[in-house]
Formats: sequence, structure tokens, C-alpha cells
Amino acid sequence: MTARTDDRARGRLRVLFLSWRDQGHPEAGGAEAFLDRVSRHLAGWGHDVTVVTARYPGAAADEVLDSRRFLRRGGRFSVYPLGLLQLLRHRRSVDVVVDVQNGIPFWSPLVTRRPVVNLVHHVHREQWPEVFGPVRARFGWWLESRVATRVYSRAQHLVVSAATRDELVGLGVDFGRTTVVYSGRDQVVEPVTTECSDEPSLVVLGRLVPHKRVELALQAVAELRHRHPGIVLHVVGHGYWHDELVACAERLGVSDAVRFHGFVADEEKNALLASAWVNLLPSLKEGWGLAIVEAGALGVPSVAFREASGTTESVLDGRTGYLVDDLAGLVAATEALLVDPVLRKELGEAAREFAEGFSWEATGAAVEALLRSMVAGRPD
Repeated sequence: MTARTDDRARGRLRVLFLSWRDQGHPEAGGAEAFLDRVSRHLAGWGHDVTVVTARYPGAAADEVLDSRRFLRRGGRFSVYPLGLLQLLRHRRSVDVVVDVQNGIPFWSPLVTRRPVVNLVHHVHREQWPEVFGPVRARFGWWLESRVATRVYSRAQHLVVSAATRDELVGLGVDFGRTTVVYSGRDQVVEPVTTECSDEPSLVVLGRLVPHKRVELALQAVAELRHRHPGIVLHVVGHGYWHDELVACAERLGVSDAVRFHGFVADEEKNALLASAWVNLLPSLKEGWGLAIVEAGALGVPSVAFREASGTTESVLDGRTGYLVDDLAGLVAATEALLVDPVLRKELGEAAREFAEGFSWEATGAAVEALLRSMVAGRPD
């Protein structure tokens, strides 16, 4: 029996996740993937897992999936008070609470004495103005940067990158109350037989929302197509910003060079990634950059923005891809990979090797160890 099996034999954890979305939500992204994979592993290892989240069309209010109990209550904003109500109702049957903070947390320390882990993917300073007007953006940032850091001052902060940890510490969070656990990646079960396309092919993978800045990828195509007339950009993902992006492609005159695929199954996603020459991640902010590792696992180098924070760890600049600072840099780095197949292969192979170091099982095991330490009263 391994040491970790011995740990699990000592007793089952009763874990309550509070998250505004789950993996089935139409606007789910990397944060929801993290929640889904980790909670699935915890339940598979025998722990009692409950996920409280918002409802959405077609979703059951109460449901058991992969041994996890889902309680879906409320919508985008009402899920927060209703989530706290569920915590109060189940407080005697919970050992530890994982409060997922997407800008605004659930404020769980206000209603429970159980150990609380505040799961933060990234700080939203730059995103508030992208989504809300100036007044609501200032209020939201005040809640995130000032109020949340005080309410969760005794909680352990689980973050997906050292960059996010450093930003939280800069806001006043105690360094000793932060734990970095990198996101894993889905293993490619079925062999991907798709070969790299003959014509230059770019891919963007993620939710279609303003802060992902897919418009920059469209602008890059508009500049590159003069020198690479056969270039194609595959946009994989869905979201409420879809129509705006379609209109942007039309304004730039690149509609014929852009393919909007929407949400696709894993097999098709992997085939699109494998056929691409370069993966682009023009996002304004990323806690980690899951799409970068997914592309890397298939031997595709990435170009991302340095300012996005977590990308400085998911991209090894100059080795698995490039980090850039503006649109001109995005175009130059992408073209450097398009015109040099030897460089592209070299960075792609390095990206594949780097991606091999990540798995959801390892991520789940690290989270499990943190939760055990919290329940035992000795946070790592």
C-alpha cells in the first residue's frame, strides 16, 4: 500500500465546493475545468463531494454526476446568497469548504467555522472595466482587492500559478497562506492522426468573451494574409461575444480566412489543435493558460501576451513559444514560426515535453493533500 493510499484510508473528506458555474454551463472555461477535474478525482478517491453552483438552461437543480452531488441554485448573481444558504444547511456535514473566487467570492468565512480554501485563478483588476461600467468596475475591484482579502485573511488561498500568488500577496494576502497547484491537462486517449495542415493554420481556443481579445488574433490574420494568402484562423469555443467577433472579421476583411467552430467535442478539438501551426492566446488575463498546455501536448507552440500573468509560466519564452507585449509583437512572433518550419518543430517538441509534466491526477492529489492539511489544522 502506498503512502498516499494510507492517507486516504485514514478517512473520507466531506468537501463542499462553491462555484458560480460548473463544467456544463454555457460559459464554462478553464476555472470550471479545474473544478470539474479536481472534484471528479476527489470523488473517485472516495471523498464525499458536493458542488453548489448556478442553474442554467437544461440543467437539473439536483443531480449526481461521477459520484459528485450537484446543487444548482440561482443565476449569475443570486447564486451567491443561495450558495451561502446551502452552506448553512449543510454546515454540520462538511469538513472543508472550497470557495471559488471569480472576481467575487461567496464570503463563506462569514457563515462557517469550517476550514475554508479560497480558490483563485487570477486577479481581475484588468477585467472589471472590460465587463462593467466605470462605477461598477471600481466597486467590484474594491470588493475583490480590499474586502475579500480581509474576509479571507485566515483562509488558505489555492492558486494555479506563482504569478497569481504574487498578485494576491501584493494585495495584502499572507504569503504563508498561499498554495500553488498548477492546472493539469486531459490525457489524449485516442491517438490524434491529424497531420499539420499544408497551408498556414492558426488556432484560438477558449471562451468568446471580451477579455479573451480574440479580435487581436483577427487583426494578426489581417496583417499576415498579405504575405501568407492561404492562412486560416480556427476559433474554437463559444460565448456571448461570438457575433461581435464575426462582425470584427467582416470589418477587417478576413471572414473568408476565419472558421468559427463553436464548442466541439474533445476529438475534434484535438484534431484542430494538431493541424495548427501556431496556437494564439491573446487574452488580457489568465491564471495559467490551459489552452497553451493542451496545444503543447500535441506539439504546437504558442504565442501569448506577457501581461496576462499566468502565461509567463505556461509558456517558456523562446523554448515552447513566445511571449509578446503588443499586436506588433504578436504578428512578428507568429510570422517567425510560420516561415521557419525547423524552429516551429523545435518549439513544438519542447512544448510537448513540457506538457507531459502536467496531469489532472497530480493536480487532484495536491489539492487533496491541501484539504487534508486544512482539516487537520496544519495548512501547508
